[in-house]
Amino acid sequence: MAKMTLEDLRKLREEKRQSLEMRSPDNKDADIIVSMGTSGIAAGAKETLKTFVEELEQHGLTNVAVRQVGGMGLDHAEPTVEVRMPDMPRVIYGSVNPEVARAIVRRHVIGKELVNEHIYDRPAADIIADSRQGE
Repeated sequence: MAKMTLEDLRKLREEKRQSLEMRSPDNKDADIIVSMGTSGIAAGAKETLKTFVEELEQHGLTNVAVRQVGGMGLDHAEPTVEVRMPDMPRVIYGSVNPEVARAIVRRHVIGKELVNEHIYDRPAADIIADSRQGE
């Protein structure tokens, strides 16, 4: 391994700081939670997580936290991803490959539109209506 210069170390520190900041839910408006249980990892969740981070960075979205959890109990639909945003229902997407991850960022996070073809779970319409009445 080649020796690193002081500038290399500073650059690496900044990259890691930004990565840690993206995972922190503090001062964030939205959460993207990627299931990283063994079945999720086997189905490609690592690449899905990486794609979410890259896509958010590309669009300059610093108000979205990207976190990982164990399994969500939907092994047949892995990789699974939960998206939580203000004024939208909590949604769990399934079979989220990198292409779908990009669609979730562009359509759901930016466009405020559900990616219906990959939804595996969301609250019923009456629960959504009841939760909005309390706002």
